Amino acid sequence: MIGSRRYSYSQEKRNAIGVHHVQVGRRSDVGAGLGLLVRLSPLLLLLLPYALNLFLLKDKSLSILLWSCLFSSFIVILLIRKPVKKESIIILPAFGVQLETHYLSGKVFRHFIPIEKILKPVLLECLTPTTCYWSLALMMRGEEELMLLFKELRPPLKILVPIWKALKNVPTLFTEDGQQC
Repeated sequence: MIGSRRYSYSQEKRNAIGVHHVQVGRRSDVGAGLGLLVRLSPLLLLLLPYALNLFLLKDKSLSILLWSCLFSSFIVILLIRKPVKKESIIILPAFGVQLETHYLSGKVFRHFIPIEKILKPVLLECLTPTTCYWSLALMMRGEEELMLLFKELRPPLKILVPIWKALKNVPTLFTEDGQQC
């Protein structure tokens, strides 16, 4: 099991089928108090003006203040919480690759990619003006665009490399020339 501050990675091997899970969350509870403080700090900053309003403007209605605090905390929780619980890649060597995205609501989105369409897996370094991150994608036969494997999450490189190696070791992936990847 590999982990980082935001994500944890686990791998299952059932016969020839490889299942790779990347979950949102920490692999241990060390420093959970600090993480809770970081998550609650926007809420505390949002509630501070309301508390000052309560003490400075005493003629305001307390019920309006409480309802606005409740509504504001609900909005902050929605903004902080990621809707994705985990993303999984299931490698079926003779058939293809199945991508699964599990949401916090319980909804599961599945997408199957047949082995005939896959040319090879690639690791990409993505640069934006504010950040740099790694991504794992598949080169697809007959398509100009790459297929991103982790569309919602951005796991670090140390989590992506074992998945990339497992995809490279699938024996039925061939290039357009007939050469094995």
